[in-house]
Amino acid sequence: RGLEKGARVALMMPNVLQYPVAMMAVLRAGYTVVNVNPLYTPRELEHQLNDSGAQAIVILENFAGTLQAVIARTPVKHVVVAAMGDMLGGLKGAIVNLVVRRVKKMVPAWSLPGHVKFNAVLKTGATIAFKPPVVSGDDIAFLQYTGGTTGVSKGAVLLHRNVLSNVAQNSLWVEDAYTVKPKPAHLNFICALPLYHIFALTVNALMGMQQGAQNVLIPNPRDIPGFVKELAKYPMHIFPGLNTLFNALLNNEDFRKLDFKPLILTLGGGMAVQKGVAERWKALTGCPVSEGYGLSETSPVATANKFSSSEFTGTIGLPLPSTEISIRDDDGNDVPLGEVGEICIRGPQVMAGYWNRPDETAKVMTKDGFFKSGDMGFMDERGYTKIVDRKKDMILVSGFNVYPNELEEVVAHHPGVLEAAAIGVPDEHSGEVPKLFVVKKDPALTVEALTAYCRENLTGYKRPKYIEFRTELPKTPVGKILRRALRDQA
Repeated sequence: RGLEKGARVALMMPNVLQYPVAMMAVLRAGYTVVNVNPLYTPRELEHQLNDSGAQAIVILENFAGTLQAVIARTPVKHVVVAAMGDMLGGLKGAIVNLVVRRVKKMVPAWSLPGHVKFNAVLKTGATIAFKPPVVSGDDIAFLQYTGGTTGVSKGAVLLHRNVLSNVAQNSLWVEDAYTVKPKPAHLNFICALPLYHIFALTVNALMGMQQGAQNVLIPNPRDIPGFVKELAKYPMHIFPGLNTLFNALLNNEDFRKLDFKPLILTLGGGMAVQKGVAERWKALTGCPVSEGYGLSETSPVATANKFSSSEFTGTIGLPLPSTEISIRDDDGNDVPLGEVGEICIRGPQVMAGYWNRPDETAKVMTKDGFFKSGDMGFMDERGYTKIVDRKKDMILVSGFNVYPNELEEVVAHHPGVLEAAAIGVPDEHSGEVPKLFVVKKDPALTVEALTAYCRENLTGYKRPKYIEFRTELPKTPVGKILRRALRDQA
């Protein structure tokens, strides 16, 4: 269709089979995948299509209306539209499409003149001989737009060698898990995290293929009862997730009845796993949560705990093979062990830079090739690193640093609390004070009771000055709590 090698192709789908099919096709054709969150608003979609210069898009029909609103103002020339049931076989696929469109009314009316249907593309493609382009490790595989937890999204340029390095690093690391429980002949990964996000992209899609595993795709993990029903159908071996997801599952009666004997590895990433959640998970499943750490800019995994360890460490673990972690102060000097500084990462998985943003790239890359993560942490004498918080989320109370993670962790231990988020709000006396947003588990929970609990568990300057109850907290599609949105509302 006239796309040159290196052309950007956007993929805008949830976890459906068309996603990995389209992704591998784009990569094999020598193009660059631009992953797009299907829940984007028209404004966000327009920014990403224009910023990446995407000329083609593969989109699920449920989200076609969003594209329709902005396509005229983007460089997109080719549109392939998929439907939920496309790859489920004739009869089942037709039934699924009917239910999605007519019964659940999940497909708003849309019109994209000149679009092609996904199955029609597969049919046509099957009749044409494929001439593989020459693709090297230095070609761009993905433009991975970094989450808006810190501001406007930028495209992290991930080369084929960055992503393949991370797959190789992870495949060595996972061997450690098989020393405790041998790898089964038919390995199952649970894929509840969205594939357009770097965590599931590498750890589920690419690692799953490297391991010869089957990924069980969950298009809507927020539907916990539906998710649990799917989990009952397969022995689960490797389960990547994050704190909010583990917490939601643990609060579901039917989840507790599942068979956890096959479970080899539970991977926690994306946000800090709270100790209470990790303890409840292990008590129920017998499998500890192994926490890892990384960012879109590091393809993503930079560190992980040992998978053979039976304990939850509360740290992000050790650097992966060929990865160096350096904890530095604001002047770029290494700080002593045990002291807090910015976590900096060097290794083959570190991105080439931000797409068309040399200014932003210069801000995060050091002269000696380390990527500055923007996360604050310290390293202990065993080489394990503990994150204390995002540099940008830190609350400064009368010159004291308050880390929201610590405050949230303490409050989350209160039996009446389901979820908590802390931010800093301006205060005339101390510059900033902590404000706490809480979703109740116990409807009878009061501000007074929570204030008394904080007084018992937190030193003066760390205590929230304001507490607000909410029915829910704003989250990214992956389930990370968006403190920035709370700050904007406060």
